[in-house]
Amino acid sequence: MADIFQLLAERVLAGTPATPEDALAVLRADDAELVSVVAAAGGLRRAHFGNTVKVNYLVNLKSGLCQENCRYCSQALGSAAPILKYSWLSKDDALKQAGAGLGGGAGRVCLVSSGRGPSSRDIDRVTDMVVALKEEHPDVEVCACLGLLSDGQAERLKDAGVDAYNHNINTAESHHDTIVQTHTYADRVDTVEKAKGAGLSPCSGLIAGMGESDEQLVEALFALRELGSDSIPINFLMPFDGTPLENTWELSPARCVKILAMARFVCPDKEIRIAGGREMHLRSLQSLALHVANSIFLGDYLTSEGQAAHADLEMIRDNGFVVLGSEEELAQRGPADPAIRRRGAGTDRVPNA
Repeated sequence: MADIFQLLAERVLAGTPATPEDALAVLRADDAELVSVVAAAGGLRRAHFGNTVKVNYLVNLKSGLCQENCRYCSQALGSAAPILKYSWLSKDDALKQAGAGLGGGAGRVCLVSSGRGPSSRDIDRVTDMVVALKEEHPDVEVCACLGLLSDGQAERLKDAGVDAYNHNINTAESHHDTIVQTHTYADRVDTVEKAKGAGLSPCSGLIAGMGESDEQLVEALFALRELGSDSIPINFLMPFDGTPLENTWELSPARCVKILAMARFVCPDKEIRIAGGREMHLRSLQSLALHVANSIFLGDYLTSEGQAAHADLEMIRDNGFVVLGSEEELAQRGPADPAIRRRGAGTDRVPNA
């Protein structure tokens, strides 16, 4: 039975795309076959990305205060999660946060703000930050994540030096309306298309563990393949207290690895990023997941704390990988439990980087 995954990998590598049935077979593999699944998917990962890991760093420019009702989100309308809430960071504070991440080993900075979408003034703020950031760090990649885009906004971001735009579809179209009602699935797709049309690299992914079926997870991944997403963040639901999905625990570490492996089979040459919730849900299998995925976030997330940044870098090194764009030896420290973020952007405490 285990040989079917290697045969699938060989077919995909030879140019035959994985089918929805293939994806379901990966997702529903017995836990006893997990190593075989990882070995096969890992071959695809190394064929396209070698032993590199792309390291990304989040800067939460504006936290909470959102009028959208996404059920999974600690920043959403109606959320009682005790997160940091603040309006826009100053340019200097944003540059300080980004610089910490870059100093910690990241090569890509993701500038994120809560809310439905940016105003023209918000675009001015972000473009000003990006110009200054690229003056200080000419080689940095910048990804913006500002919500739904209006006509012309993607072009303004591109002209300022933004390289990519993130807007996750989050879940399958057939599941979307059970998760959020203040915007449509089509709204999200439209923003990804606007970003692509302006020449920004499209970054769009999903959140697993929100009550979706296996078939809906597959549906979402094939939608991302159809959208041409260059970078696919795979998030695992963090069921914050005070959100509608609190106490929703549907994921095991092995299932999370299989979801990442399925993404690799379906989108073999795309950046598969282990995103929010990896410490909570992958736990001791984070290292194994790196043999399937080729990208992670360093340090903290938007409203939750990640494990110590030094532990992330140590994990990369110990598994025989190198940070993309860096040949330096990686530092070592111990891990930290996921928790509400209380440091970095919006505080006077040093960022985790």
